[in-house]
Amino acid sequence: MTDPFLLAMLGLGGMFVLIALHVPIGVAMGIAGVVGVSVFVTPDAAMSLFAIESVSAIANPGLGIIAVFLLMGSFANVAGLSADIFRLAYALIGHWRGGLAMATIAGCAGFGAVCGSSVATTATMGRIALPEMVARNYAPSFASGSIASGGTLGMLIPPSVIMVLYGILTEQFVIALFAAAILPGLIAVAFYFVAILVTVTLKPGIAPPGPKMAWAERAQVFRESWRVLVLAIAVGVGIYSGIFTVTEAASVGASIAFFFALSSGNLTLKKFFEVLLETAGNTCLIFTILIGANIFSYFISMTQAPGEIIGFIRAAELSPLVVILILMVVYLILGSIFDTVASMVITLPFVFPLILEMGYSPIWWGVMMVMVMEVGMITPPIGINVFVLHGVARTLSLRQIYAGITPFFIADLVRLAIVALFPAIALAIPAWLGFIRW
Repeated sequence: MTDPFLLAMLGLGGMFVLIALHVPIGVAMGIAGVVGVSVFVTPDAAMSLFAIESVSAIANPGLGIIAVFLLMGSFANVAGLSADIFRLAYALIGHWRGGLAMATIAGCAGFGAVCGSSVATTATMGRIALPEMVARNYAPSFASGSIASGGTLGMLIPPSVIMVLYGILTEQFVIALFAAAILPGLIAVAFYFVAILVTVTLKPGIAPPGPKMAWAERAQVFRESWRVLVLAIAVGVGIYSGIFTVTEAASVGASIAFFFALSSGNLTLKKFFEVLLETAGNTCLIFTILIGANIFSYFISMTQAPGEIIGFIRAAELSPLVVILILMVVYLILGSIFDTVASMVITLPFVFPLILEMGYSPIWWGVMMVMVMEVGMITPPIGINVFVLHGVARTLSLRQIYAGITPFFIADLVRLAIVALFPAIALAIPAWLGFIRW
């Protein structure tokens, strides 16, 4: 029991047993951490971590960003901004073969930038885009695959809740993380477009072209989509120009989204309280996971297991790229099984010191980790986005959705390889803005 690695593995094993018994992940991490810490100190001192970490999390002003961004996304959804984004994208490229699928990808990217949640993006676009594609004779598998895959962009396109959480846990500048995700996010959209073009070229019948809009009709759609542009400019330009801090930008975005929801007539008193309850519930879930993760991280630090892992890799003389490849495979598996937040906070105590030891940028790794976990969300045997879409559209079988994901999954693997081999793709914009040094 004096072996640090053995202690850490026992704690990790105990946590997974609790999760298998349907104990909430945050609670499971907290219990495993307290039991592990009690090996080193008295049980009373270990139990005090629940109070200490809870107060620390609630008193952390940075964590307030998460709640406000979630609130902004909920108000934007009520206001119907997701439909505006989709109509705008369809007006531009919907007449191409596969154009409706491309419009769905663009809509997912746009709404993901507003709400910051992959699951919410998948569920929302599933309700909006799927009926449109099916009505225009798109193959159900191809239509569902584009929605489930496009939904993963909600976690990468700034502002991203998971990026905020990573920045808080690793003490990295959140705006630098947002800036680092811009180019990889654009590459993700471009590669999905390429995947669609290749697929419809090989199988033209799965995605027939739609009618082309007249320019006057397109102009009308642009005028009707002004709310999306206002919200995106207010938040994005405000953050990157330095006019707003991230917290202020989130507050401004939530206020604008509230005004849009109110003016749309969709925000009844009942819906308003539903939005508040939804935001509070999701925020409490994230806080519970974070508190449990901090307790578990404290235990892992006491075991000195991360140092043992680093020493083992040094002794094995593994190439840094080999280590990154192994981590990517692990995160693909974790992302397909666990919630994204849980996957990140469980592994950071082990992985983050290793990344720093190998000399990689923590900003680059934040983007890489999020990208790998987002791919995990459409990876069999589970893939959270697949099940979310299946819940929205019960007429679709899981087999159909998984079949439709294949070309997008291949595009994701190529994208991961490129950003892993060329970190400058993620670091160029933060360096240009002066947030980091090369």
